Amino acid sequence: MKLSNFVVRTISGLLFALLVIGSVYLGQISFAILMGVILIGSLFEFYRLSFKVRVRPQMFYGVALGLLLFFTTFLQASGILIPIMFYAFVPLTLGVFIVELYRNHSRPFTNIAYTLLGVAYIAGPIAMMNYIAFTPSIGGAVYDFRLVMGFFFLLWANDTGAYLVGMSMGRNKLFPRISPKKSWEGLIGGVIVAVGVGAFLSMFFTDYKLGMWISLGFLIAVAGVFGDLVESMYKRSLQVKDSGNIMPGHGGFLDRFDAVFFAAPIVFVYLQLIVV
Repeated sequence: MKLSNFVVRTISGLLFALLVIGSVYLGQISFAILMGVILIGSLFEFYRLSFKVRVRPQMFYGVALGLLLFFTTFLQASGILIPIMFYAFVPLTLGVFIVELYRNHSRPFTNIAYTLLGVAYIAGPIAMMNYIAFTPSIGGAVYDFRLVMGFFFLLWANDTGAYLVGMSMGRNKLFPRISPKKSWEGLIGGVIVAVGVGAFLSMFFTDYKLGMWISLGFLIAVAGVFGDLVESMYKRSLQVKDSGNIMPGHGGFLDRFDAVFFAAPIVFVYLQLIVV
């Protein structure tokens, strides 16, 4: 049974990786579709799980607001829209409060908080992926798959390194209250593997320097661990094991992309302050 589960998990993981790599490589449209699907799936899971504690967020309004944020930043990062378009989010965000006035629920501000938290926690980081995907150039911006692909390679390298080292050498628990299986040895192993893969990527994506890839490996590994822990904290507070079952052996969207929600903002800030 264990072997069967391992095989299913491996096959589904490989198919998932091929889907992500293919979507990122093919161009900006397939990249936008991929990110949009991740955003929708993750937000629906986040809102649906809150039902377990009798919270009723504005699910469809939150998803619509998150999608609008993503595609607005996509158009702005690609040079099509001007930043002033973001002003539209001020009245739209206030709209969450207004809509709640008409819902007549017993915990209105809890509903509002969960609705906006989903947008900030999930849609915000996914929107920042647009600024990782597009690089400024003369006359506008150019879609560059290398940084996005490298981003996911480093995330997966960290996951793989942490899993292998943690399973074989893990003795000291990292955060037993939230995630009993995670260890300090796994954390260190994941960071080392991610940094090593970053150095390896620098030999192929030569437009970016070795130091940048090593830094990205370290930042993504550390941020990814916190992203995983935060999602585990959310699930534990709701007493659920997996956020969904979209991927056999891997759980749901939140389980699969929890590291992205913390790593993307850190990489965005790093690229804006250090590289650009």
